[in-house]
Amino acid sequence: MSILNVEHLTHGFGDRAIFEDVSFRLLKGEHIGLVGANGEGKSTFLNIVTGKLQPDEGKIEWAKNVRVGYLDQHTVLEKGMPIRDVLNNAFAYLFEMEAEMNRMFEQMGEASPEEMERLLEETGTYQDLLEQHDFYIIDAKVEEVARALGLLDIGLDRDVTDLSGGQRTKVLLAKLLLEKPDILLLDEPTNYLDEEHIAWLKRYLIDYENAFVLISHDIPFLNEVINIIYHMENQELNRYVGDYDHFQEVYAVKKAQLEAAYKRQQQEISELKDFVARNKARVSTRNMAMSRQKKLDKMDVIELAAERPKPEFNFKLGRTPSKYIFETKDLVIGYDEPLSKPLTLSMERGSKIALVGANGIGKTTLLKSILGLIEPLDGTVELGENLLIGYFEQEAAPDNKTTCIEEIWKEFPSYTQYEVRSALAKCGLTTKHIESQVRVLSGGEQAKVRLCKLINKETNILLLDEPTNHLDVDAKEELKRALQEYNGSVLLICHEPEFYRDVVNEVWDCTKWTTKVI
Repeated sequence: MSILNVEHLTHGFGDRAIFEDVSFRLLKGEHIGLVGANGEGKSTFLNIVTGKLQPDEGKIEWAKNVRVGYLDQHTVLEKGMPIRDVLNNAFAYLFEMEAEMNRMFEQMGEASPEEMERLLEETGTYQDLLEQHDFYIIDAKVEEVARALGLLDIGLDRDVTDLSGGQRTKVLLAKLLLEKPDILLLDEPTNYLDEEHIAWLKRYLIDYENAFVLISHDIPFLNEVINIIYHMENQELNRYVGDYDHFQEVYAVKKAQLEAAYKRQQQEISELKDFVARNKARVSTRNMAMSRQKKLDKMDVIELAAERPKPEFNFKLGRTPSKYIFETKDLVIGYDEPLSKPLTLSMERGSKIALVGANGIGKTTLLKSILGLIEPLDGTVELGENLLIGYFEQEAAPDNKTTCIEEIWKEFPSYTQYEVRSALAKCGLTTKHIESQVRVLSGGEQAKVRLCKLINKETNILLLDEPTNHLDVDAKEELKRALQEYNGSVLLICHEPEFYRDVVNEVWDCTKWTTKVI
């Protein structure tokens, strides 16, 4: 049974086409991975099918009474609500049902015998429905999902507006999973989750009996939870049965076949044009030339899709720093309350270190304390000499109205326009992206703009906070290569072992220092 049908969808922004005559169907119980490079329109597609965006052309048709749950990268939570209330809202329809049932119980005191019979029947139906939907164990269910996603550590009475981007994503994901909709739409759900919570979400989705559509660049995660791939490329959407690895194999064969057919056809076109040019003027061969011209005119010409620019990240190495990059003595990090025990740490020149551990235990706070962006609650941080620090922040400013060109120019005012455009193009951004405002770009494209700033300045220590979030497969691989070749020091927060294992020579487990209960 088809839950969602999309027919002849066409959409674009200004002169930039995103989809051209795209069709899509979602069947009951399908676990779909929606894949493609940054900026191909994956999040835009979900916004169109959920009605947040109106397409230029095409028909979107949902089956009747389908409940859709959508985890959006950019959802905003209501100010002043505690986490517990947001999670309880997942069951709002059951609380309304209970309120209606209680009103009926009140009516029973003055009801006639016939009316009483009707009320008893209806309240009985409501009670059965509430029991079927586990209404009487809601608190236990909320607690189970909150624990699995690390929300109990944050505290269910905490105001949602006090949360970090990663914590907000966890709250929204928890609410969505509690709602158990007929279809889940998940846009990069693993971005702000640590390894333990990714493992839990993986198990949850493997056992999920309803349908879901998942956008993710985390390939090991995708491979384990999906059984259908929809690949978005060059304004097209193509369906492949199987996991991501199988899609890669089939896609490579299909691409090779298309390229071979294109070469054969180009050879044939060249020969036909040559024959026509040589023979159209001669009376004896004019008819043959016209026949070949007709064949040329009717030919369905194969077109190869334009190759997307592959990013190139090469970090510029500055002068050699002192032996120690930083040393801390009895450092206690935090805001209103301590997030760590007293820390005495040091990092030597040339070290490449990954900071790992659950969200919310202070990894980003530690980076910012080392940088001096946050005052420590106690203890000291001593930075080495001759440091040229490159810092990649996890989140960009949400309302950045400058264009990509202006963003790079601010950082490098001596660059010519050609140099700015070249620098952005090397990071895998096309002319249309380069001229756009930063805020309209996808999460991955915004990350590439921030990386562009980083690779064009001389550094000898890189502090990177979740740099792989939102990046597509090609960009992630290229970033890994660049970090492996970088001869400076690296302090990296990352939740993807497949990425950091090949980059670092030390792993610091922050759960050993935290004051949070894990």
